[in-house]
Amino acid sequence: MTTTVLSTDRVPLKTWLAVAAVAVGTFSVVTVEQLPVGLLTSIGGDLDITEGTAGLMVTVPGLVASAAAPLLPVAIRRLDRRVVLIGLLGLMVLANAMSAFAPNFAVLLASRFLVGVSIGGFWALAAGIAVRLVPDRHVPRATSLTFGGATAANVLGVPAGTLIGGLTDWRVAFAAVGVLGLLVVAGLWLLLPRLPATEPVRLRALPRQFRNPVVRTAVLSTFLLVSGHFAAFTFVSPILQGISGVSESMIGPLLLAFGVAGVVGTFVASAGASRDVRKTIITLGVALAAIMALFPLLGGSPLTGSALLILWGLAFGGVPVAVQTWIFKGAPDAAEAATALNTSVFNLAIALGALLGGLFVDAVTVTGVLWFGALLTVLTSLAVWRTRDA
Repeated sequence: MTTTVLSTDRVPLKTWLAVAAVAVGTFSVVTVEQLPVGLLTSIGGDLDITEGTAGLMVTVPGLVASAAAPLLPVAIRRLDRRVVLIGLLGLMVLANAMSAFAPNFAVLLASRFLVGVSIGGFWALAAGIAVRLVPDRHVPRATSLTFGGATAANVLGVPAGTLIGGLTDWRVAFAAVGVLGLLVVAGLWLLLPRLPATEPVRLRALPRQFRNPVVRTAVLSTFLLVSGHFAAFTFVSPILQGISGVSESMIGPLLLAFGVAGVVGTFVASAGASRDVRKTIITLGVALAAIMALFPLLGGSPLTGSALLILWGLAFGGVPVAVQTWIFKGAPDAAEAATALNTSVFNLAIALGALLGGLFVDAVTVTGVLWFGALLTVLTSLAVWRTRDA
């Protein structure tokens, strides 16, 4: 028997538990994607590689996810989405096991390739799950819960993984997220109904969105803001230790503070975007550029470095909701296709930002990577300023 959208307004507890299981799934994949950020120093030292090379652990899954997000829904055709979601999380569990036992960096990178497939595919499918599980009246709540897993990953997942890695070993952190993934697989198997494809997914709707000037600039904003952010933030551990003199044991707690600030920034930017979305994005671009540019100058102590990091989290936390709001306003009749395009570019920006950041860290210094990130983010404000609102 196939279950999709419920016919009444009453939502059974099992359905809400299924939505929660998908949310924990998003929490898991986002945590895995960004877990190396707080562990680069430990991984680099253990495997005898530079911090810039270790940054490839963020680049590889980002590149793969940017391709998997639009391609996997096409490749699986009408296969039951429940089965695919479970399979993708199973792949993430396998990848984390490979990471935990990797004898060298080559095996570790291979595991991160598998992580990219899992991330891109899971995000592409999870976006539409809430619509199919609950009645229309409950869709906003279910969607918020589903994507809240990503925010929770930044607030709790990555800092907790960093803390576990600091107290034990970086391999233990990967193993811990793998165990969580196994629990989510069991939850999805028990709670999700069958979810056959409703209609074939086609790629040609994606490039059409570039004809819309608002969508085009919003996607460009995502690319510049996210790549600029991750060019520097991928190396936040050596930045805090090298510039601010923060001890390695404090990286986890500071990333937690960064995540909490990001949640606050999400709500602040949401309120601002509802009034003037262009001005909000411009403000975020200028703020991120100023914070990164000033970090080498003002962040020379643990106190000032920590304060700038929290401001950084506050500013970047508002980026996804502000850009997505502009996309919804600019393309109300093609929101799904425009969002898929933006998601793909988001992951591509993570990958390229980490890659370019790694080149700067190895060739110049961590100071150089901060100024490079500032340059990219300030370009966002210039691009948005030249584009008229929807």
